[in-house]
Amino acid sequence: MKNREGNVGEGLRTVVGLMSGTSMDGIDAALLRTDGRDRVEALSFLTIPYDDGFRARLRGCLGRTDNGGPVAEVERELTDAHADAVRRLLDQAGVAPAEVELIGFHGHTIHHDPDRRITRQIGDGARLAAATGIAVVNDFRSADVAAGGQGAPLVPLFHRALAHGLARPLAVLNIGGVANVSWIGPETSDGEAEVVACDTGPGNALIDDWVLRHGLGRFDAGGALAATGQVDNPALAALMAHPWFDRPAPKSLDRDAFDPAPVAALSASDGAATLTAFTADSVARIVGHLPAPPVRWLVCGGGRHNATLMAMLADRLGVPVDSADLVGWDGDALEAQAFGYLAVRSRLGLPLSLPATTGVPAPQCGGVFHRAG
Repeated sequence: MKNREGNVGEGLRTVVGLMSGTSMDGIDAALLRTDGRDRVEALSFLTIPYDDGFRARLRGCLGRTDNGGPVAEVERELTDAHADAVRRLLDQAGVAPAEVELIGFHGHTIHHDPDRRITRQIGDGARLAAATGIAVVNDFRSADVAAGGQGAPLVPLFHRALAHGLARPLAVLNIGGVANVSWIGPETSDGEAEVVACDTGPGNALIDDWVLRHGLGRFDAGGALAATGQVDNPALAALMAHPWFDRPAPKSLDRDAFDPAPVAALSASDGAATLTAFTADSVARIVGHLPAPPVRWLVCGGGRHNATLMAMLADRLGVPVDSADLVGWDGDALEAQAFGYLAVRSRLGLPLSLPATTGVPAPQCGGVFHRAG
């Protein structure tokens, strides 16, 4: 066990993982027990939506690399909202803060340009530790980017820990604002498995922005708007012509990496259909960059609730494409759970990323530790 000074020993630890994703929906908070290696026990989970005012202020920080303008104030608001999420999660679970050993605090990515060795996640780890009385690990991506990696995705080792007993090669596809895949190969005699990962391209962000711009809500619920439209093939071809898709894995990108100009003249429904097809085609394009075609895809994140997108994926991939919930995972909770798991790995000095997951030259630990307040 770990004492309140932050010394980590062996065994399962009760931890909280926190995630604010690129879709800017809100905070995902997960309570779990894990050894940071191959054992994970989910305990409790909740999502707290951002209100429209804060979401607008957060959106105003995107692309910033400094603390000027609204960034510092938004970071304080974001951190305090995460502290409230921790309190509400523990109340829901009936767990006292003293029983929790560590918080993995991802923060919110406002700028990600790993080719220039820049990644920026806002969220004050020391402030969160003081507010909750629980030690915090944050800033998970910077060490990987500084070492020459892409800084994303960081969830593949967590996916591998969950995937015991499932048919391989397996692809775990997380569709948030950006989509990323973890390819997990067959288990070897020592119980390990090859893992390859990368972002696949757009997830929900372009679709969400399109729906918002047309005054039709914050997202295409269930893919209903896209289902009434027609895919514009020339516009889709223009979107897919981006040179990023020809780059081999591993690779990552920012939520605003793609210009939606090719769909600008389309109707609301046709634009939604075309952008949904863009996400699906991006995923299909990645198969050629993987060591072998997956025999099954498990989808987590908000995108799995989009029936139109799920149908497009199944059509393009030609193998079973299922919600991660079908194998007993909570597809909404996985990313938050992953950062609790990674916080334990950080404290153990274990890698958070590998050359095959982020392109970092050697296995890389990371994260910044803040003692309990």
